[in-house]
Amino acid sequence: MAPLIFALPENEDLSASLATALGGDPGEAEIRRFPDGESFVRVLSDVKDREVICACTLHRPDDKLLPLYFLARLLEELGAARVGLVAPYLAYMRQDRRFHPGEAVTSKLFAGLISDYFDWMVTVDPHLHRLSNLNAIYTIPAVSLHAAPLISDWIKANVDDPVLIGPDGESEQWVSQVAERAGAPFTVLQKLRRGDNDVEVSMPDVDAYRDCTPVLVDDIISTAHTMMETIAHLKALGLVEPVCIGVHAVFAGTAFADLRASGAGRIVTCNTIPHETNGVDVVPMVAERVRERLAD
Repeated sequence: MAPLIFALPENEDLSASLATALGGDPGEAEIRRFPDGESFVRVLSDVKDREVICACTLHRPDDKLLPLYFLARLLEELGAARVGLVAPYLAYMRQDRRFHPGEAVTSKLFAGLISDYFDWMVTVDPHLHRLSNLNAIYTIPAVSLHAAPLISDWIKANVDDPVLIGPDGESEQWVSQVAERAGAPFTVLQKLRRGDNDVEVSMPDVDAYRDCTPVLVDDIISTAHTMMETIAHLKALGLVEPVCIGVHAVFAGTAFADLRASGAGRIVTCNTIPHETNGVDVVPMVAERVRERLAD
């Protein structure tokens, strides 16, 4: 039997694309807020003994968590066989340790909540910094997919003579992976610090790349400070305006406008978070893995 796919508010496009890719049925539900801000959830579809998927990318998670919890619990109460979560962007991954006494390790606490009311989860490029994988904190099958191959393919199809640029040595592994599949060269900026306020930034073999299009790639564009700093360095080195690519279009506050004003050329993101810059479609990749999950 085809899976039922329920969209949380603002996830209707994601849900519809998943339903098409999976041959699934759209789930009917009413999810809204009362005037006092409390959530109302009603499921209209017959979910008994059905495989059910909740589609909800988790940027701005504090607004979404209670409706998501109510829906998942209700689906279980109504007899769904299994309830899975497709969350292309997964929140609460940065605070993965207690940096100061008394701090909550929110990545672990959030993982506990999701694990309590879903049977499985599929996400894209979570911010795994000090964690080797999601299984370190999630107790359900949690699949982490990687957008790097899709970004490489987009670069090959849309950018003439690209050179991928990393802002520092820490970015080299990520940038090199994207560059290898794209068949493009890559380099990283090097910083020479002479004092607290005296830092020189250089790019090896800058003359070799003057006729190339710089491409900056990052997993999350939140404040965009790293990209804007890199653009300033590229300007100082005399390179043309770069293409800026991010997996997750968080764009906190005025970050998107600030990035455009800084001298970025085209700005492209994956559709893990709905945004006008979405140009790389992760849904077919996600649907393929969800199909495997449903077959288990």
